[in-house]
Amino acid sequence: MRKLSLITLCGIVLFAACNKNKTSEQQDIALPEETTIAGARHCAAYEVLEEQLKKDPGLQARMDAIEEFTARYEANPAAFRVLTNGDLEVPVVVNVLYSSAAQNISDAQIASQIAVLNADFGATNADLNATSTYNSVKFTSTSTLPKIRFVLTNTVRKATTTTAWSTNDAMKNAATGGINPTSPTTTLNIWVCNLSGGILGYAQFPGGAAATDGVVCDDNAFGTTGTASAPFNRGRTATHEVGHYFNLRHIWGDRRCGTDQVGDTPAHTGANYGCPAAGIRSSCSGRPVMMTMNYMDYTDDACMYMFSIGQVQRMNATWAAGGPRAGLR
Repeated sequence: MRKLSLITLCGIVLFAACNKNKTSEQQDIALPEETTIAGARHCAAYEVLEEQLKKDPGLQARMDAIEEFTARYEANPAAFRVLTNGDLEVPVVVNVLYSSAAQNISDAQIASQIAVLNADFGATNADLNATSTYNSVKFTSTSTLPKIRFVLTNTVRKATTTTAWSTNDAMKNAATGGINPTSPTTTLNIWVCNLSGGILGYAQFPGGAAATDGVVCDDNAFGTTGTASAPFNRGRTATHEVGHYFNLRHIWGDRRCGTDQVGDTPAHTGANYGCPAAGIRSSCSGRPVMMTMNYMDYTDDACMYMFSIGQVQRMNATWAAGGPRAGLR
């Protein structure tokens, strides 16, 4: 795994970038500096959001409007039209940027990632653990909720002299050596490249500019074969980032005992890393058992395997009629 740099976090994040850092410290409510150790998942996108907000004065208002819409949807989903068959089929374009033969990932590696997304967002992933405290919470009724299915429509490949990319979205712009997104209002674009600073990936939340919309993943954390490297070789980085793309927050709310704006996820002291023991409790009010197996935590790929019902409903709000991702319908 590549090394991680020290990251300063501030404010509640609405944009997510994940990297391979490990920390023994949980995030505090004031989001202080966070010391990290190589080898674990960590998100470093708060600086990116701050830059976006500085450059786009209307972004905060758009995000606030999306939250208001989401609240209305969650209060009465039946009032919003959904697709006839109840499911959403998302066209996906994978943009591969490579400076070496290894980085020019195979079609098989891309197919493995699409398969993981379909399993994870359809709750058909083989690693569901029937003994989990929270499996009954999620899986007793998500079968009745609309599902998201991903269909690869194109792969765009480009050789580059750039050996590592940062989180400044240069990979999304042909003028800066990257690849322009394909129809970003109607298509999920995923860029796969070598990210600098140990970054695993990042995503743009609904409300951002179309020219930078989509998900970015490091090739070492994409799919289940080829260059994918343990402990991030089960495709869960893309699952996590696509969750952000559909407006999910980190489960601990990016602050000590924060909120992810989902009603059925427990309060977390902070992020969890590696593969925690079952049944660990947070130090938040009521000391609830933490949902460490949730895709929006920071555990290793092998130890995350579920969304909650509330998270599924929150994602569904984005592509309901009038939602910020209704163009995918």
